[in-house]
Amino acid sequence: MLKKVLVANRGEIAIRICQTLREMEIQTVAVFTEADASSLHVRSADRAVRIENYVDPKEIVRAAQENGADAVHPGYGFLSENPSLSSACESAGIIFIGPHTETIRSMGDKLESKRLMQRVGVPVVPSWDRNPPESEFPVLVKAVGGGGGKGMRLVDHPSQLSDAISAASREAGSAFGDDRVFVEKYLRSPRHIEFQILGDKHGDIVHVFERECSIQRRHQKIIEETPSPGLTPELRARMGEAAVVAARAANYINAGTVEFVLDPGGQFYFLEMNTRLQVEHAITEMTTGLDLVREQILIADGRHLSRTQSELQQTGHSIECRIYAEVPEENFRPDTGVVAVYMPPSGPGIRLDSGVQEGSVVGFQYDPMLAKLIVWAGDRSAAIERMKRALSDFVILGVRNNIEFLHRIISSDEFRTGSFDTQFLGRRPDLLNPPLVDIPPAARIAASQRRTRVLAGGGGSALPDVWAYGAWRNSGGDVRHVASGDRIEIDKKKQRLYVHRKRGEVEVWIGGRTYRLTDGIRREQGIDGSGEIRALMPGRIRRIEVSAGERVVEKQPLVIMESMKMETTLAAPRSGTVAEVKCQVGQTVEMGELLVVVDLEG
Repeated sequence: MLKKVLVANRGEIAIRICQTLREMEIQTVAVFTEADASSLHVRSADRAVRIENYVDPKEIVRAAQENGADAVHPGYGFLSENPSLSSACESAGIIFIGPHTETIRSMGDKLESKRLMQRVGVPVVPSWDRNPPESEFPVLVKAVGGGGGKGMRLVDHPSQLSDAISAASREAGSAFGDDRVFVEKYLRSPRHIEFQILGDKHGDIVHVFERECSIQRRHQKIIEETPSPGLTPELRARMGEAAVVAARAANYINAGTVEFVLDPGGQFYFLEMNTRLQVEHAITEMTTGLDLVREQILIADGRHLSRTQSELQQTGHSIECRIYAEVPEENFRPDTGVVAVYMPPSGPGIRLDSGVQEGSVVGFQYDPMLAKLIVWAGDRSAAIERMKRALSDFVILGVRNNIEFLHRIISSDEFRTGSFDTQFLGRRPDLLNPPLVDIPPAARIAASQRRTRVLAGGGGSALPDVWAYGAWRNSGGDVRHVASGDRIEIDKKKQRLYVHRKRGEVEVWIGGRTYRLTDGIRREQGIDGSGEIRALMPGRIRRIEVSAGERVVEKQPLVIMESMKMETTLAAPRSGTVAEVKCQVGQTVEMGELLVVVDLEG
């Protein structure tokens, strides 16, 4: 059995892997960059080593060697699907917990993988190296060496293709260290179904059923579930068999997924193979009882699969929601800051894989995912109700997040009936914005109170280190609960209430919703007539598309920023002339920093 494993990742997945390794009595080594020095995953391992970059395979291998690690687990993202890491491990005599280098290389090249699937009879989505026939539009530009929605652009017309390829290539290079892209036929209204596969070194391969991944934003999954409400038993069997055929063709060893798209007529097509553990692996674990990380470790150690295909069964239903630091109503703008209040839900059938806690810093350098909320119940209807309750109980203040947005999706009729596809959010833009409601008086009162010392305890003695924004008292006059810092939790009519002040606004959470009250009117980009284009988030300037004196038209790109490995384009709100460019390529900027000034017309 392996004695020590280096986890070449960060956040919740690094913590998740370390948990299983500790259960197996295997020592763990974490790696971290300067930005992650205080991150939660650093404390989850037996030893932590500082590195400069998560995507430098030489640095990862050197850290493993210097700390006596037998193996490297890549997690997902970063170098998990980059053959340079597995190859470097093999050359150094270190076990790579994943497929062989040749499998990663062939399946990581999405064009090569499609050709292989065609040879073994698995249907594929049409694709091209660069220039598809005009009759094939719309198309998707996709990263050759990565996934997760990064390096992907939807192109409706041939005239947009060149810019889309350039933007996708830059984003892919930043996220995966590989800037190659290709073009794929865009299928309208399909479902996205993936099958978990496991293969050992003795030639045994099984599938561990499917996961429904059709609820997506920016081509990235945000809600997953298993079993899929869109599959019949017969279709499930056919797709599972095709997944095993695909895995055998790739000589697959360890854990991975075979991704399919399913059209409304019931025809499925191979999309890609992910040669790693998936973000959403937990829902498979909840319905099968498998620990997929444990399976990975045992396979890497030369063991047989723990179960045969006939022994694998699913029980109940599981749903996962990805909790992101982002603002859905502002085109999913990533948010940054300090997690001031973090109160996760609990109870039967609830699991939380999290990479943050109260006090954690959420920066712009990495993916904005904070946690994964997973529920299990005996059937799909019960799982939906449990997820709704769990989301309602989840409190995060200090960074904006998508919890209420996820609750609106889970509560929709389309989700409840299972009648959705990858275009679901495109058809329901109303879900991006919460319904207009009156702010509860409790929220207004709590937000308006000045910071005062709170008396607590039966004798009325003051607790010198306990402060809050006003104390909400019950009919007996007692403070039910006071938390330290700039927040307060009050039990009134079985409702909790939290208050946090941030950037000139007050966040008040009560009854499953967060209300934001400000002292003044927040200026939006260009709305005030000044033409001042400011950074919507902390990040780095990737490109400047204009210069001083240049005339611009409405929606013309001005500056391209990168934050959390995603590009954001800041455009002119109306036609005008660029008066001043206040930023430089490569510059790191803060939220609200002035970047470009445009003299607007009219």
